Amino acid sequence: MSTQSTPGIDDAGTTDHPSRSDGFVRGLSGAIGGPLGDHATALDQPAGSERRFWTAARIVLALVCLTLALHWVQKSPCQDGAWQNNVQYNRFCYTDVLALYYAEGLNEGKVPYRDHPVEYPVLTGYFMGALGLPVHAIGDGDPTINQAQWFYNLNALVLGALAVATVAVILALRRRRPWDAALFAIAPALLLTATVNWDLLAIGLAAFGLLAWARRQPAVAGVLLGLAGAAKLWPLFLLGPILILALRANRLRAALTAIGTAVVAVVLVNLQPARAYPENWGRFFELNTTRPIDWGTLWYIGRYLDGKIGTDPGRLGPFEWLNANIPTLNIVSYALFGLACLGVAVLALRAPRRPRLAQLAFLVVAAFLIFSKVWSQQFVLWMLPLIVLARPKWGAFLAWQIAEVCYFVAFYGELLGAATSRPVFPEGVFVLAASLRLGTVVVLCVLVIREILHPEQDAVRATYDDDPDGGVLDGAPDAPWLDRWRRREGNPAPEPEPAVTT
Repeated sequence: MSTQSTPGIDDAGTTDHPSRSDGFVRGLSGAIGGPLGDHATALDQPAGSERRFWTAARIVLALVCLTLALHWVQKSPCQDGAWQNNVQYNRFCYTDVLALYYAEGLNEGKVPYRDHPVEYPVLTGYFMGALGLPVHAIGDGDPTINQAQWFYNLNALVLGALAVATVAVILALRRRRPWDAALFAIAPALLLTATVNWDLLAIGLAAFGLLAWARRQPAVAGVLLGLAGAAKLWPLFLLGPILILALRANRLRAALTAIGTAVVAVVLVNLQPARAYPENWGRFFELNTTRPIDWGTLWYIGRYLDGKIGTDPGRLGPFEWLNANIPTLNIVSYALFGLACLGVAVLALRAPRRPRLAQLAFLVVAAFLIFSKVWSQQFVLWMLPLIVLARPKWGAFLAWQIAEVCYFVAFYGELLGAATSRPVFPEGVFVLAASLRLGTVVVLCVLVIREILHPEQDAVRATYDDDPDGGVLDGAPDAPWLDRWRRREGNPAPEPEPAVTT
């Protein structure tokens, strides 16, 4: 075992200190006296050995609770459902949770899918019904109750609990790096969008799925990822990185078990409503097939540029033409995402060391959003836990979050302008904000790819020997066929890296 100490790790090799290991945080720490000193390291001792109540994990959990409380306050102007004078836009408090209580017929006691088509995957629809129908039943007997407000607050409580649980999962996956979870806990994106929609349901289930995979329970991981995919589609994309990494590590049995149980979970959740109410169940797929280019996407930016650089007023630019030919737009969008996934797979196989699961998972989900024709404001939450696990470095993360805040403000300006027919900002301001958001996500992808190609720059591997999220992949050697393939390609097998002090 190496005796070399690792910067940012305490002498016992147990905990990372960002004020020592992260250059950005180390620079900022100068304003408050410099990096964390040895006298303060009691905050970061392993569970069971701490002498103080406020350990790093408890501080991070308190921070996420504070963020969620501030989010609730930020949404409070909209909680009564009486949205007059566009308060939902000029106070930045719009939420689908309140709007869809009425739009989905929950205020009339309609059962999702049976009585009303729902625009979301089945588990989200069930979740809406499970919380909304009891509120309607109580409100029917007591007209003094504001049903919409009760429904929102009940959703905020459950979704907030899922956000706290997600932080707990990150802490469990990063016991030596508890401060990484603070990236999620205090993220401006969480503060602004936590209950805009029901995305935290899928995020919480997916987080527990990753935890089950890390604990070498592939069947449980598959069930949880399948349930997450039945709430929002994107968690199913995580099965691709699991499969390609298992192929490289010759651990296909575990990956196929996870994929198989995920498929079973998705089918079982969807089977009854798909058979009994096929038209109402298919509303989600219909909307995704027929929906045109949405605000803030790569394609929306392209449409704006079409109008700026077009020379023939009677001829549609390429992006405007795609918006008028939605089937072709769907094909192009899916093809680009497919090519990106193929690129991630090649990267995973050719990298000098097997990439970590979180790195590939982030790249796949980010690629989906980059090329998607829809990028709703709360979709930022999908990437949040993945980038914390993939690249827990504060500088680029905060740049991305600043871009997301700028987009959030510009987006609400666009909504208010559309509602009043009086533009709040010039269209170019909104497009610039969307471009900054897109650009920072691309930069994060480039930085993750760079650390895959140069694993010595990976902050997590500076603390752990291999992949703490890898489960059966963690510490596994590459499959023999990979070495043979490298020799045929003329690339020698990489030298094994020295173990980090533990």
